[in-house]
Parts: sequence; C-alpha cells; structure tokens
Amino acid sequence: MAYSKAGQFPRMDVEIASIAKALAHPARVMILQHLARMQTCICGDIVSELPLSQSTVSQHLRELKKAGLIKGEVDGPRVCYCLNIEKLRRANLVLNQLFKDIKCY
Repeated sequence: MAYSKAGQFPRMDVEIASIAKALAHPARVMILQHLARMQTCICGDIVSELPLSQSTVSQHLRELKKAGLIKGEVDGPRVCYCLNIEKLRRANLVLNQLFKDIKCY
C-alpha cells in the first residue's frame, strides 16, 4: 500500500499543492471559467463546452470537487455544479502568498 508523506509538510504547502493539482489541467481551468460565467450549471452544459467525453468531464469535475473549488448538488437525475467562492478566495490568498514569498516581480 502506498504511503503518503504529505503529513510531513506544512499544512499551507499541502493546501497549495492540492489547489495546484486541481488546476493542473486546462479542462479544469475551462470548467471554472464556464461556471464563473454561468453562476450555476448542470454537467451536460459543461460537456457541451469542452472537447471531451461525458465520462472525462465527470472525472475533472470530481477532481475540482475533491479540492473544494466547486460544489455539486443533486437535482433529480442530474448534478448542478457551482463555484465554491469561499474556497476560491482561500486559493487566491494562498497562491498570492506563495508568489509573494517567492518574490515574483
């Protein structure tokens, strides 16, 4: 069984890595941008925006939800997704702090 050493790193670093992993695919970035434009959305609408299959989009949605960047609510036979504004604000804060610490000018 694989053993994760994430617990040996500062909590902030683990949080940044989790956010970065969730953003590490252009499809996920496009999903976030689409949700920002639409405010809320069903999965079918998202699929029509991307050049990917339903199952692939679902995997990307699952990763974004796992990172907490989006929320999903069951509405009958479909799931409605929206941005998790609190988590996105936190992501903005920690990523800005990272680049401030690195001193990217």
